[in-house]
Amino acid sequence: MKRRFLAGFVVLMLLASFAPATLAQDAAIESVCLVTDLGRVNDGTFNQFAYEGMVAAAEEFELESTFIETSAQTDYANNIQTCLDEDFDAIITVGFLIADATLAAAEANPDTYFIGVDQFVFEGPENYVGIQFREDQSAFLVGALAALVTESNTIGGVFGVDIPPVVRFRLGYEQGIEYMASLLDEDVSILGVYIDSFTAPDRGAAAAEQFIGEGADVLFGGGGPTGSGAIAFAAAEGVYVIGVDQDEFFTTFGAGEAPGAENIISSGIKRVDVGVHDMVAALAGGDFEFPGGSNYILDVANGGMTFAGPNDSDIPEEYYEIVTQIQEALAEGTLTTGVNPDTAEIELSVEEILEQAEFEPDLSALEGM
Repeated sequence: MKRRFLAGFVVLMLLASFAPATLAQDAAIESVCLVTDLGRVNDGTFNQFAYEGMVAAAEEFELESTFIETSAQTDYANNIQTCLDEDFDAIITVGFLIADATLAAAEANPDTYFIGVDQFVFEGPENYVGIQFREDQSAFLVGALAALVTESNTIGGVFGVDIPPVVRFRLGYEQGIEYMASLLDEDVSILGVYIDSFTAPDRGAAAAEQFIGEGADVLFGGGGPTGSGAIAFAAAEGVYVIGVDQDEFFTTFGAGEAPGAENIISSGIKRVDVGVHDMVAALAGGDFEFPGGSNYILDVANGGMTFAGPNDSDIPEEYYEIVTQIQEALAEGTLTTGVNPDTAEIELSVEEILEQAEFEPDLSALEGM
């Protein structure tokens, strides 16, 4: 298909929300191909959300679509090439680890569009956009919830490979725990580990078992199926757990059917589906700009990052109302996580966050509880 679409270039500002264009543009694509990160399109977290975003856009704009599931990192380039060989107009690649292969393919194939989930694009080719997220924000929210819920004052987290998105999840979570613990005047012990695989639920479960043995009574799983393995094990053992990406009550815990489903108290939701949908829509004639050569950023302010509700758990609704207050403050900019999203490092201690904040949640509902 002849290309007539010219992607606009925007400069990356990770601290600013991306404002979509209001004017529709001519369709530039008729087909789209998705290449997963390690794992499958029904993994219940990251890959599945990306796939669902693509499917939603394909149905909306009547696009031909397909997907390729990646079994090993060595397959990244070959899987992208398969999409190219089959003449797909746009290629979605999922994950930080596939970024180099995606950039190389985008530079070598300027007539094909590339959408990279969790990929940082700066002054890149105009046919390539990265989708970035403020993982630290949703993690801060569920960390605050964990600090409200814990009775042992020992809280754990099992994380996947220590790439920037996962690091932002861990740092945001731990900052949120310490923030709420400071407001409650409680001392907490935080246990955490990175596991060098996103597809090792058995290793996630082993880490969860260790942390439970050390007294953890709330556990966050932030690492695809590895993290899901951790929370599935912990929940079955009676420990409160927190999922990631999607609301894992509906995926990992089968909408309440799996053992321990009553113990999942939230998930740090990362709307990968929205990001993928919006960028495919931009190319298919929707009401979005395609910020070629740069990034589309999702955060709490534009609904790209949030947290799940209690589902079947017995956690008081007042706790979620407090976390909602915190989410609104993050969106308004009156509170920060203290995590630098560019470097995935702590830039403000919790003490500094409290000193600089123009907001403090109303904790009066906790009196007498």
